[in-house]
Amino acid sequence: MTPTPDQLKRAAAERAVEFVKSGTAIGLGTGSTVRPLLDLLAERISAGALSGIVAVPSSGDTARRCRALGIPLVTLDEYPELALAIDGTDEVDPRLNLIKGLGGALLREKLVARAAKRFIVVADESKLVRRLGTRAPVPVEVIPFGWTALLPFFESLGAEPMLRRSPDGSPHVTDNANYIVDCRFPRGIPDPRSLERALARRTGVVEDGLFLGIAKVAVIAGARGVRLLRR
Repeated sequence: MTPTPDQLKRAAAERAVEFVKSGTAIGLGTGSTVRPLLDLLAERISAGALSGIVAVPSSGDTARRCRALGIPLVTLDEYPELALAIDGTDEVDPRLNLIKGLGGALLREKLVARAAKRFIVVADESKLVRRLGTRAPVPVEVIPFGWTALLPFFESLGAEPMLRRSPDGSPHVTDNANYIVDCRFPRGIPDPRSLERALARRTGVVEDGLFLGIAKVAVIAGARGVRLLRR
């Protein structure tokens, strides 16, 4: 029987939680792939298999879930260096470069990932791509003031930009009170590094969803089991 997406997420989480050690500060990502990891982490803490764990959440949603599960929380200001961070991903290429941010927390996710000595991503095998951008758009967090002035710039980079909206049609607002423009590249991204540099230089762009050279391990769940990809 082919495993369901939820079963694959659970299988990846079961392998990823093994990387968490007692007495460490860790970073926790955002989204549906991370939720089973939070459940497993809470179970291990409650059972006494893990102790002395504190966690930095990458979003308000993750923080609320952690509080409900009894996972002790701290801030990145209190723990600017983390032993480990675990998060999901929207795409991962053979070099473990990623596109992240469809959950809307890319800025905080990248801050947490860069603060960690080891950044691990969990995903099912559908997220594997040969070229970034072939399945998922690149989320770009922008300030609300004058955001429409950025659209021609995104188009000049080869993107098809679209403002992310909430179910009621209003602009989606991040935890940082910014907007997100999803930039789709119909043929994928030929040079992610160049794109990242161009976005970083543009006034009004806060952060992008390209996570290049950050992940050390990818935990990939598929029909044949769970495998680890390392960089």
